[in-house]
Amino acid sequence: MLRLELRDISKQYPAVKANDGVNLKVSPGEIHAVLGENGAGKSTLMKIIYGAVRPDEGEILFNGQPVAVRNPHEARQLGISMVFQHFSLFDTLTAAENVWLGLDRRMSLAQVSERIRAVSGQYGLDVDPQRPVHTLSVGERQRVEIVRALLTDPQLLILDEPTSVLTPQAVEKLFVTLRQLAATGCSILYISHKLDEIRALCHHCTVLRSGRVTGEVDPTQETNASLSRLMIGAEPPQLVHRAMKSGGVALSVRDLSLARSHPFGTALDGVGFELHAGEVLGIAGVSGNGQQELLAALSGEDLRAPRGSVQLFGRDIARHSPRRRRHEGLHFVPEERLGRGAVPTMSLAENTLLTRTEAVNARTGWVRVGAVRALAQHLVTRFNVKAGGPEAPARSLSGGNLQKFIVGREIEAAPKVLIVAQPTWGVDVGAAAQIRSELLSLRDAGCAVLVVSEELEELFEICDRLVVIAQGRMSPPVAASQATVEQIGAWMSGLWPRETEPKADAEVAHAQA
Repeated sequence: MLRLELRDISKQYPAVKANDGVNLKVSPGEIHAVLGENGAGKSTLMKIIYGAVRPDEGEILFNGQPVAVRNPHEARQLGISMVFQHFSLFDTLTAAENVWLGLDRRMSLAQVSERIRAVSGQYGLDVDPQRPVHTLSVGERQRVEIVRALLTDPQLLILDEPTSVLTPQAVEKLFVTLRQLAATGCSILYISHKLDEIRALCHHCTVLRSGRVTGEVDPTQETNASLSRLMIGAEPPQLVHRAMKSGGVALSVRDLSLARSHPFGTALDGVGFELHAGEVLGIAGVSGNGQQELLAALSGEDLRAPRGSVQLFGRDIARHSPRRRRHEGLHFVPEERLGRGAVPTMSLAENTLLTRTEAVNARTGWVRVGAVRALAQHLVTRFNVKAGGPEAPARSLSGGNLQKFIVGREIEAAPKVLIVAQPTWGVDVGAAAQIRSELLSLRDAGCAVLVVSEELEELFEICDRLVVIAQGRMSPPVAASQATVEQIGAWMSGLWPRETEPKADAEVAHAQA
């Protein structure tokens, strides 16, 4: 008997048909991949199964019985759990309180906290149940979502980009967990744009394109290139990373120490590095080791940095506001798309105004609406964003398409320094290649690019030099061409040579690059 069967599922939105007659079969104990480019209809289909979206047509069978899943509560009662790509957590509640909301109330909050500690320890997903969600990084929030799903003992577990912000070590641990779950009979629907993961983990793969099923394959018998062709109709373009001589220091951080801004934060301890014009510097690290705090200090969201500790082209900007930093040429892409990178309910055109003010009359403050719409349409066209036009609300876009729009908005501003956090989180292989290529083009044009990412493959692909942040401290820099994944992985645990002076290493690594 099949665990799940979808028959001719269709869903029409005003601007697009997200699902068009989709059929899908999943057996007990099967890890089944759903593959497709951004906007192919994967997330909509998963939300239909989970009861978060109602289909217009079609039938769902669960354990051989027709079911009408009207909401996520009914889905959980059936034994269906889901980890969303965009998290469904309340910022003002603790991790334990968020988990408790979706569980049987026969357990007390204290019992839920103990279960979280037990399950997170068992699966290597470090979660502190008492931490408020607003203090967690994206990676830490994802761990909370995964642990919450595991606590329901699901018969069907839906994972939408579960490894997008996990380290390679954490991904391996998660795979062990998923294989254990599958061995007990739990079925897993797995959405990922990481083709290596699908080939290594999944038993079967259904491919969607423009809302329709275009193929079903055994991923273990496919290559990355063949899966790419099935998904986007072509292989992703190869990046051209030319060796170039970088210029002068664009962004300098010197002995930046900051106390925790809240009890669950990470203190920064003597952080220092130099970012040169015409280079890409990557910052690697396990989520929650000071990335949020460092990015807040660099973007101007946290103005506690000591004077002189953050300099832009030799000028002290430690106390400058985000708006003033943008005016001076420093642009920033945050790791959280919805809520920080874009306002969910606002249109794409309106969202351009968050960081782009060319269409605003400086004297009167009036907005030239036509110019705003034209800019949004230009970004949609240039970065191949699938959306219902410049008036489409940000929340109507798939995660990958919204990411392309936000990154494109800042790239198009012609920054002198661009800081990007998790640039290709949840983005398909074609779009990821496009974003990385755009970052390299900026670098080739003389822009200084700082990339904060937990995806080591990405960092090695586009970076000239690498540093690691661990427990609020910064490693010496190393030329990407001379580093190894094993070395950076060890440094992510804080195991780098402490006796080496970062400044001296920076000069050596820069000379080597």
